[in-house]
Amino acid sequence: MTDLDPADQAALDALRARGVDVVRVSYSDMIGVDRGRDVLIEEMPTALGHGLAFCRAVFHTSPMGDVVPVQGGLERGLPDVSVRPDLATLVPMPWEPNVAWCLGDTFDESGQAAPESPRTVVRAVSAQLAELGLSAIVGPELEYYVCEPSPSSANGHTRYADAPGNVYVVGHKGDPQGLLLRTLRLMRDAELGVTAANHEFSGGQFEINLTHSELVDAADRAFRMKSAVQEIARHEGLLATFMAKPFNDEGGSGFHLHVSLNDTDGENIFGSNDDADGISATGRSAIAGVLAHAPALAALLNPTVNSYKRFGPDTLAPWLIDWGLDNRSAMVRIPPERGPGARMEVRLGDATANPYLAMAAVGAAIVIGVRDKLEPPPALEGYGYDPTGAPMLPMRLSDALDALEADAALQEVLGEYFVTSFITYKRNELERFERYVTDWEFREYAYHL
Repeated sequence: MTDLDPADQAALDALRARGVDVVRVSYSDMIGVDRGRDVLIEEMPTALGHGLAFCRAVFHTSPMGDVVPVQGGLERGLPDVSVRPDLATLVPMPWEPNVAWCLGDTFDESGQAAPESPRTVVRAVSAQLAELGLSAIVGPELEYYVCEPSPSSANGHTRYADAPGNVYVVGHKGDPQGLLLRTLRLMRDAELGVTAANHEFSGGQFEINLTHSELVDAADRAFRMKSAVQEIARHEGLLATFMAKPFNDEGGSGFHLHVSLNDTDGENIFGSNDDADGISATGRSAIAGVLAHAPALAALLNPTVNSYKRFGPDTLAPWLIDWGLDNRSAMVRIPPERGPGARMEVRLGDATANPYLAMAAVGAAIVIGVRDKLEPPPALEGYGYDPTGAPMLPMRLSDALDALEADAALQEVLGEYFVTSFITYKRNELERFERYVTDWEFREYAYHL
């Protein structure tokens, strides 16, 4: 029997008292897939003492199950990593009776935090913000589509409750099965810090907002929220997808981050009464850091081939590197609240982004901006899809990866081992896509050519 820390022992005793007999231990792979293991509660002392063994290459596995040749995996003979449950993250799992849910931390064979682990990356960025006397407070907003099986459709699914004009409607009009209300309540009971939910712009599209919290905790909760939404939908025989743009005839799904900065006293210092725009010098430097490193950030906040099909004029997805005061056509929007509510809304990301990496990337850009006292250009006036002279974001994943590879400052904050691993993984994805014959190509070329 492994001797447990008294706090861990107390946590397990409390679970048993509630009738919990299984603990689900989850961790994020490179692209944000929820990997893990269900552990009988009587085996948890061993899991806490020795960790749960997983093949390290799981971090580098493609969505189709292929092992991508990223460093530390195939060339080393597919060694293990150890995942140790973090009982400080225990929450109920109300859609699975008698199951509790915790996150796990991943360690390599030397006992060090695995450098390609997304949770390791975001923790390292949080620590660098702390060295500047800051903490990033983040409120995530995530959009997604719900789809129902349709054997007659090309991809086997069609949009759930598909009808035009249901923007921000509530109730059965846009959600005839009441799925969103059940999801919202279940996630509240799972203690994920959700605040509200609504039907979004397109048929079958929804948005869930999470409360704001420190960078690592916000990333933890957003990661779990995505997993929960997908799992709850599967219980209903439906598919929830965070794919950036799953349909040609509808808009994409975004992942917006509302970011403020606290000092060591826990006071929000993003805003200032002494500035005409109500933004402090620190807040302006944070904005400038995000803008200066936006091309590289795109690789992490828009991480798939499909991501770049979401961008374009009049889409409410940014395509220029700009910022504006309460301007939703800008890449970085400054909402109208000031004082304790002062913040920036980074609108760059799409819903496929790994929450850990999206928040780590934005946090890293803030570190650089504040450390180097960067200044942003003038704020956008008017409509951001008209020509303004602002630089354009990368329009292809390959261009974004090139920008990340060239951004030495961002690499230093995020960790070179992680960045090298991520770029290798994503370049392999591009190679596979470029060799794949799509339906569009057959339709376009086969008949006449």
